[in-house]
Amino acid sequence: MADLLELQGRHGKSRVRVSRVWRRPAAGGGHVIVEWSVAVSVVSDCLPSYTSDDNSAIVATDSIKNTVYVKAKECTEVVSMEEFAVILGRHFTSLYPQVSEATVTIVERPWERVVVDGKPHSHGFKLGVEKHITEVIVKKSGNLLINSGIQGYSLLKTTQSGFEKFVRDRYTLLPDTRERIVATEVTAWWRYPFEHVFQIPSKPFCFTQRYQDVKKVLADTFFGPPDVGVYSPSVQNTLYLMAKEVLNRFPDIASVQLRMPNLHFLPVNLGNKENPGLVKFADDVYLPTDEPHGTIEATVSRPKSKL
Repeated sequence: MADLLELQGRHGKSRVRVSRVWRRPAAGGGHVIVEWSVAVSVVSDCLPSYTSDDNSAIVATDSIKNTVYVKAKECTEVVSMEEFAVILGRHFTSLYPQVSEATVTIVERPWERVVVDGKPHSHGFKLGVEKHITEVIVKKSGNLLINSGIQGYSLLKTTQSGFEKFVRDRYTLLPDTRERIVATEVTAWWRYPFEHVFQIPSKPFCFTQRYQDVKKVLADTFFGPPDVGVYSPSVQNTLYLMAKEVLNRFPDIASVQLRMPNLHFLPVNLGNKENPGLVKFADDVYLPTDEPHGTIEATVSRPKSKL
């Protein structure tokens, strides 16, 4: 009976924390530091290790962990986390005949260069908030998939947002409004069009710079011009416009996925029989809450060629 079963497995190492410093002179931009949490998962032809006591084809997860540090050491020039993920993926799929695919996921802790007296510090950094993330899949053939993104990108504006003319039935208590706070914590993923390791352009293309560019476009579209802003009739519409602007600005991005929970700021009205107007809401006092929150997400992609 067991011979009729199908078995698919993968293994790897998660939460491998590594930091790398490149010590450049101040005239060359100063030191660069990254701190990454790396996860590696490989698809490997080691089925006998599941069905018997034969471990001869297993690449030990401890070896996978050690490889992360070795490859970090070998990167004598500054690399982006996407480039480092490709380096790891190519290593595992080329060195081990039994490994057919490697998935490398990296989350970056955002150390940001400080500015002192208006000048970037050569070796001083402070911890930021939102995190740069990537997931790279490399196959033995050299085919690959590169996704990058942002986690924890908190955005808020105090006006120029509304929500009205939605479905009304006996379950609806929410009133229409053209004046509210809109706040969200954006999770964004975008996919690069590169389908093979040899399609990745050499310098000066920089994944890290593209991350900064996308982050700015997302925020600029969310907020609108600094003096007047831009009206948002729904989180759905704002999400679409943000993703569309990224695709319009960057031809090297094939698709954008955004998840934007609607973090509510509820109007506060307080009173009782003796003091009915203790706090009367006038677009000024709110109760911030993130539970429960609305969940809005979508993927916007370029149309596929019919050729």
